[in-house]
Amino acid sequence: MKPKIIVYKKVDKKVLELIEDTCKVVYFEKLDSQNFPVFLEELKDAEGLIGSGLKVDHELLDQAPQLKIVCNISVGYDNLDLTALAERRIMATNTPDVLNDTVADTIMGLILSTARRIPELDQWVKTGQWESGLGEKWFGVDVHHKVLGIIGMGGIGSDVAKRAHYGFDMEILYHNRSRNEAAEQKYGATYCSLEELLKKSDFVCLMTPLTPQTVNLIGKREFELMKESAIFINASRGKTVDEEALIHALKTGQIYGAGLDVFVQEPVNMDNPLLSMNNVVTLPHIGSATYETRFKMAMIAATNLVTGLKGDVPPNLLK
Repeated sequence: MKPKIIVYKKVDKKVLELIEDTCKVVYFEKLDSQNFPVFLEELKDAEGLIGSGLKVDHELLDQAPQLKIVCNISVGYDNLDLTALAERRIMATNTPDVLNDTVADTIMGLILSTARRIPELDQWVKTGQWESGLGEKWFGVDVHHKVLGIIGMGGIGSDVAKRAHYGFDMEILYHNRSRNEAAEQKYGATYCSLEELLKKSDFVCLMTPLTPQTVNLIGKREFELMKESAIFINASRGKTVDEEALIHALKTGQIYGAGLDVFVQEPVNMDNPLLSMNNVVTLPHIGSATYETRFKMAMIAATNLVTGLKGDVPPNLLK
């Protein structure tokens, strides 16, 4: 008998076909308040779970006594309680590396859009204001030959450094738990303390995973250390930043602007002050959101799932 698994995210037909070769699939394109009771009922005898964003903790696992593997279609896994999973000997996997280039593209897009005020000027043109003339008040700032500080020089950070170094002749500073000698050799990146990075960078790019140690990593003190001309970019997780401190820094001119792909609450509340600021570019957490990359991520997650259920070690097993 084929093991029963639950897919709780919309995926390509080819991904489902790969899983269906060895598994009985219960498919939810999206979980909501209406179908969640059905999902919980199906979970009772499910051996595998694949999707992204669902909080998998002791409470949920109590509803899934047969579960053997949980596969995230994402590089992040802060939704997974790894301790609870380990206690029940349930495997957990993610999809690292495949999205590095795509997310790095998004980050460079945020840097350029914020520095050159592209969304703001797009609306300026479309609402007929060009006729009034383009004065200096609409000017942006250069990106090329500036200093880019990267907090978290992993795979994505390295790909951002590559684009910045070769494409924009930027000086790269970075802060990481450990030295990244490859980035230093290839992109001339300089390892430094977080304080030094914040003081010297024209663009500060936060790329750390969300862990208990990185919650509110960037807050009031960190924004005070930045240049008044600095642009802050966050494409990690919303909770890595003290959002109230960010709002204050932007309102008071402590920093020049911000480009954000993530927020403390998602979808972001419409009364969030960040949405009314012209010096802030906002995206709906779309760092890896291209068809090609999301397809590859789902295929990797499906391969992890099938491999684990066959009794082998999945390629991207989380420890």
